[in-house]
Amino acid sequence: MTRLCVEALKSRGVLVDDIAEIAYKQQGKYTPNIKFETCRESVLKILSLRDIFHHVLLSVELDKMAEKKLFEGPIQDIIEQDLGLFGVDEVLGLDVARLYGVIGMTNFGDIDVNKHGIVSKLNEDGKKDGVVHTFLDDIVGAIAAAAST
Repeated sequence: MTRLCVEALKSRGVLVDDIAEIAYKQQGKYTPNIKFETCRESVLKILSLRDIFHHVLLSVELDKMAEKKLFEGPIQDIIEQDLGLFGVDEVLGLDVARLYGVIGMTNFGDIDVNKHGIVSKLNEDGKKDGVVHTFLDDIVGAIAAAAST
């Protein structure tokens, strides 16, 4: 499962180290001697979980389907434009973060609002024509949040 998650993320431009970097900066605020490798190992452990596997693959596929315009009606525009009042993408992210308790959810909120690291890049790239990262940016942020608990 880990390998499939890593490959799915990489296919969308996200590396394990990108996620670990966010976790490292988040956790570094509270644990000054944290090592990057510890955060990287934490990300890999999280990616080995079945629930995370499902969230990552679903997010990647939903975004790809929106890029191919496979949804009908207004939901296509809502996903494609990552409309702020949609919220389903954040619900999936919160579902990942909640596995790590209140701290995971708090970290996710910070990452989601402030768009740290690769989450910012995904968010910006998702504004380009033909590129959708509506679901993936939240899942990546949630994995980083979980890894920084």
